[in-house]
Amino acid sequence: MNNGKLISKISYFYLDVFFSGFEGKKFRMDKHRFVIYQLLPRLFGNTKSVNVPNGNIDQNGCGKFNDISKEALISIAGLGATHVWYTGVIEHATCSDFSKYGIAADSPDVVKGQAGSPYAIKDYYDVAPDLAVDVNNRMAEFENLITRTHAAGLKVIIDLVPNHVARNYNSDAAPKGIEPFGKKDNKKVSFAKDNNYYYLPGTTFKPPLQISNEKPWKETPARATGNDCFSPTPSVNDWYETVKLNYGVDYPGDTQVDFEPEPDTWKKMLDIVLYWSQKGVDGFRCDMAGMVPVEFWRWMIGEVRSKFPEMLFIAEIYEADRYQDYIFKGGFDFLYDKVVLYDALRDVMEGKVPASGLTDCWQKTDGLHHFLLYFLENHDEQRLSSDFFMTVGHKAIPGMTVAATMFNNPLLIYFGQELGERGMDEEGFSGRDGRTTIFDYWSLKLIQNWRSNGDWTGADLPKAAAELRSFYQKLLTIIHQKPAFYKGRFYDLMWVNRHESFCHDKIYAFMRYEGGHCFLILANFSDKQQSYKLKIPLDAMDTCGMEKELFYNGIDLLGFNRPLQFPAAVALNGGIGGRLEPYTASIYELKGYVLD
Repeated sequence: MNNGKLISKISYFYLDVFFSGFEGKKFRMDKHRFVIYQLLPRLFGNTKSVNVPNGNIDQNGCGKFNDISKEALISIAGLGATHVWYTGVIEHATCSDFSKYGIAADSPDVVKGQAGSPYAIKDYYDVAPDLAVDVNNRMAEFENLITRTHAAGLKVIIDLVPNHVARNYNSDAAPKGIEPFGKKDNKKVSFAKDNNYYYLPGTTFKPPLQISNEKPWKETPARATGNDCFSPTPSVNDWYETVKLNYGVDYPGDTQVDFEPEPDTWKKMLDIVLYWSQKGVDGFRCDMAGMVPVEFWRWMIGEVRSKFPEMLFIAEIYEADRYQDYIFKGGFDFLYDKVVLYDALRDVMEGKVPASGLTDCWQKTDGLHHFLLYFLENHDEQRLSSDFFMTVGHKAIPGMTVAATMFNNPLLIYFGQELGERGMDEEGFSGRDGRTTIFDYWSLKLIQNWRSNGDWTGADLPKAAAELRSFYQKLLTIIHQKPAFYKGRFYDLMWVNRHESFCHDKIYAFMRYEGGHCFLILANFSDKQQSYKLKIPLDAMDTCGMEKELFYNGIDLLGFNRPLQFPAAVALNGGIGGRLEPYTASIYELKGYVLD
């Protein structure tokens, strides 16, 4: 895939929305950057507030597809999102009993939490019954959500979980002619090319937590667990509720890889992707894509694109040295960038490394930035506002500003991040770990405040949450509306600012430029006000379109810090003098003029 192909896929979305952060004026936002808003329908629309630890669906309630209303979607679009990633849509194993609807009950021995993991898929051709008001009409309710999402000018992303399925995978909704996983497997061997699972002949699976006496889980022979655990007795820290799918790689043996003709699992997974594509889904976030052979991705994505040319594929992958393979060989549009930018930004935000370390960070993925999805929160990571990270959301403003403005790539916002959701509840299976549970029935007070009386105006939000959301709204509006942030280029200023008058341990500085328009970005990762003298070298001026004979001023578009005024000659020599308030960032649009 080349940059031209990528850019050709980025369309413009138009939506009339009200922005509370801009004095209630009506704006038409032209959206040029991909901004993906991830939410769990199970939690997002839940209006109950009982929150009993380990509570069942009757006690704690569950959000529904229908709760994600037109008003909610308009509010998400108004924040600046272009896509919604609905997490936990496809039917997964759960302790909730829907057997009266013809859905086989699951054994609690192989379910994590009362609600179950969204990544233990039980039926790839159905949606989660607990997300429907009318269980018998559950697919229609999801299809209506797709329609509402598109009507709000947003695209729909769902999870594809290709590496593993629930131990009780049992598709009762597959179209006629689709064979279930494992039906024709030879269970007497550990590996066969066209087996869907890996087997451990002569063994019986023993779950690490035997919870149920009424419905104990029985499995003979045992199958390998999803995280490549080839043992019949996985630990509680393994993905014991899942079974590893076989894509033709002989992990337990030493058979040479043979992908021609395509293994049976490849064909089954292609059928699944085409099924959801036909329903109007616009893209897939591919869970643990790095655990599936890149050869499969090249084949499958090619097949899907022959029928759905605009289909979006995002890979979850945690090895930076494999990025190029999954982009250029596998054909992915975007990859998670946790192990480079996220990890580096977190270290800077927590004061473990100097801010100047971000220079080394971006250089590690130089040339690939357009293909990387940046984020500071998702369902796997600890909340910014948790006690395990920054404690309050506004302290993440410098990190979020850097992530959003360095390059032109997509950005991910996790629901509640923009409100300062803390993730500090002890919900049940998910302990008090700074994450919002994906395993339990629960509700989030700040989301309910945002919902208000159903109009999703945020009228009931606490002041701090409303102010934080206003910051996110401003930041996303800037990266959509200013060409320098969606098609411009980046210039790192840290190489010339290692002097004593610039606190490079706590301040990161760079420029963005395009078509004669120049922006200076400064981020203060410190809990103290920082004074600085910032040099802009002649090379930067020439590159970014500044003129050394002019006088420049700049207003902070984020509104945190004072305007800048300086002759270009001063920036070249002694440096621009300024101050940054604690835990803030500034985006200065620099405009030059001749003094009378």
